[in-house]
Amino acid sequence: MTSTSSPSADQSAQAVDSASSGKLTLFVAVLIIVAVAETIGIVQFQIGPGTVLLQPMVWALLIAAAWGLSARYLPAAARIGPGLQTYAGQLLNAGLLLFVVKMAFTVGGALPEVQKAGWALLFQELGHTFGTLVLGLPIALLLGVKREAVGATFSIGREGNLVIIGEKYGMNSAEGRGVLAEYITGTVLGALFIALLAGFVASLHIFDPRSLAMGAGVGSGSMMAAAIGTINGHNPPEMAKELIAIASAANLMTAVLGFYFALFFSLPVCSWLYDRLEPVLGRFSNAKLGDLGPSIASVGETKHGTFGFSDSLLAWITVAGGVLIGNSLTYKVPLLQSGAGLLVVLAVVLLVDVLARLLTKVPHILILVVVTTVLGIPGLLPFSKAMIGSVDKLNFLAFTTPVLTLAGFSVAKDLPIFRKLSWRIVVVSLTAAAGTFLGATLIAEFFHR
Repeated sequence: MTSTSSPSADQSAQAVDSASSGKLTLFVAVLIIVAVAETIGIVQFQIGPGTVLLQPMVWALLIAAAWGLSARYLPAAARIGPGLQTYAGQLLNAGLLLFVVKMAFTVGGALPEVQKAGWALLFQELGHTFGTLVLGLPIALLLGVKREAVGATFSIGREGNLVIIGEKYGMNSAEGRGVLAEYITGTVLGALFIALLAGFVASLHIFDPRSLAMGAGVGSGSMMAAAIGTINGHNPPEMAKELIAIASAANLMTAVLGFYFALFFSLPVCSWLYDRLEPVLGRFSNAKLGDLGPSIASVGETKHGTFGFSDSLLAWITVAGGVLIGNSLTYKVPLLQSGAGLLVVLAVVLLVDVLARLLTKVPHILILVVVTTVLGIPGLLPFSKAMIGSVDKLNFLAFTTPVLTLAGFSVAKDLPIFRKLSWRIVVVSLTAAAGTFLGATLIAEFFHR
């Protein structure tokens, strides 16, 4: 007697095959886009007094978004529809953990320099942290932006802030859309905007140049460089070296403490303020945005089930593969050296994952930042020097290209929502950037007076 499988069993097997095929398509697409974006490289052009730099990560985001938007016109084998775009957002959440490991090793190695920075640099970080809330959040609510305002105004939305929102809310949430919009706006317009703002404020000569230099350290290398360049243009040439050193130290301080401030203070405070201010300020908005709700995949798209360890592993391998490509193509690091550094990063991520499963009551992100920062402190452990040396071979920006590729696919499904937010989210993002610069400058000025 010949046994036959039931229709339901056949359908289940087909669904598994379809899901696996879709994941493979997404993985290959990410690596192709990273290779193309890194090959294009950096493109720069002038707008007025400022220079706009389009890094490979920007090309990656744009290409991925275009690929996702054109899904219906592509062959089935290359199609990444709304279901896979939602899955890309989940991969982004997990893949960002590799970025935090790289950041933590950078932070640990910089602790001796931070220790020398002084009290003014320590307290000006409060301005960077809460300046975004003071200006950005009220403006967002007056413009009718809803929960996206939390993601867009608790920080200036750099890479570490994407991780925080991804862990807390998920990148497919309203808060995820907000921080992603902040990141995109800052990446494309941030350096130009902060250069114009810093130059204008410096021309007023109402702040000590050292305060302005501290304000320039917003936690983004390109934005800091743009700001301090215009600040130096309004001060005697002999001060340039001192101001650059102060801005660099402030930027370093923001990178070291800003992540922790955002995680434990500004995000909870921003969410708390939103709940209390939105019913009041939201009434003044003429925008009828309503509740934009979560991202929704099209009916009939493949469902990928619960996001488990195998999916996290795929995310880590995807980002690691992108880093390997970028580090080799753009930064000319030999494959073996890049591979050694990535093995260290992956080992740390796996260690943190094991600890998170054992310490279920401790937030995953807290375990991650503590473990990685400790491992990154020079000389603390017998193997610290070797680990730090290996990870140092991985360029910081090489991580951003695969991360922004996943973000681009995730953005594609939310295009109707971004259209509704339109210019409002750009205004909110730039206001938050202005708030972090002005807030830090004001607090630093108190010490210099």
